[in-house]
Amino acid sequence: MEEQHDAMTTEQAAEAFAAETAYWREVRGLSKRALACAMGFDPSYVSHVESGRHKPTEDFARRADEALGAGKAIWKRWCDYEAAKARGGRAAAPPAPRAVGEQPYATGSALVVEHDAARLDYDGRLYRLTMRRLLRNTGSEPVTRYLIRISVDRYPGEPERSNAHYRTHPLTWDELALSATCRGEAMRWEAKHDRDAFKEVWLLFENNQGRFPLYPGESVWIEYAYSVGDEKWGRWFQRAVRLPTEHLEVQLAFPAALDPVVWGTETSMTAEASPLRTAPVRRDENGTRLFSWTTSTPPLHARYRLEWRFRAARPEPQTSDRELT
Repeated sequence: MEEQHDAMTTEQAAEAFAAETAYWREVRGLSKRALACAMGFDPSYVSHVESGRHKPTEDFARRADEALGAGKAIWKRWCDYEAAKARGGRAAAPPAPRAVGEQPYATGSALVVEHDAARLDYDGRLYRLTMRRLLRNTGSEPVTRYLIRISVDRYPGEPERSNAHYRTHPLTWDELALSATCRGEAMRWEAKHDRDAFKEVWLLFENNQGRFPLYPGESVWIEYAYSVGDEKWGRWFQRAVRLPTEHLEVQLAFPAALDPVVWGTETSMTAEASPLRTAPVRRDENGTRLFSWTTSTPPLHARYRLEWRFRAARPEPQTSDRELT
């Protein structure tokens, strides 16, 4: 979620806290019960927090951030929640500034995604991800950077095994070969978090030739792409709605010779995973089997997961989970 935090209501801030906790739990491959046990809480407590039945607390935020290695991301969501309560006159003074950390975007900025188009291409060995977003600045200040996340997990639900795998085979910048453009200009990028199975990156609206910020009232397409081998990526692709989004589109392209089949699930703040409301549309084209799925005005914090298997390939164990935003 990258919306303007100082304009959040208490309810929105609580939802953002719950979504951030769920995101990092999924990144680490932990069940709700496993996270609760690691934090010393009752097994059902994490489920209550993520569903909104329990409100954020300082103790929970500290322990969750530490247990998940979230780099203060969860703690910051709690700070946002406390600040929202204070604005409503229902809480004590906001937390100390040192705990708040940086704002994702400049104060006064507010991004909306008019169109989010993601495409995954697989050649039998390598996955190539191409993400296109039409961004609109509805705030009062220029936007100079955009945050993206890349997360992989070869053995979901088995965090120890997965962590061991990525300690031996870490995701590297060289293999990702990340590139980004805006208005035909290359965008510089800076790593925010660099871990074995998780990267967070700032795409900058600038390059060595100049700057091209997104000013209030303007819309612009950005595109970024990267590659991951199938020994680290796997067979599901998850999209998380972290900004107000008007249209979301996902396209998967596989060799038709592998005879791929695709299905998907949707998870929201108030419901567990359920089948997508509409099925992906399939078509064959020049030896490639394409699957497309779209939705309009998806709710904030919703997660859409597409999964697949190759009926013509030899059976393999389920191998990966990852989220891109």
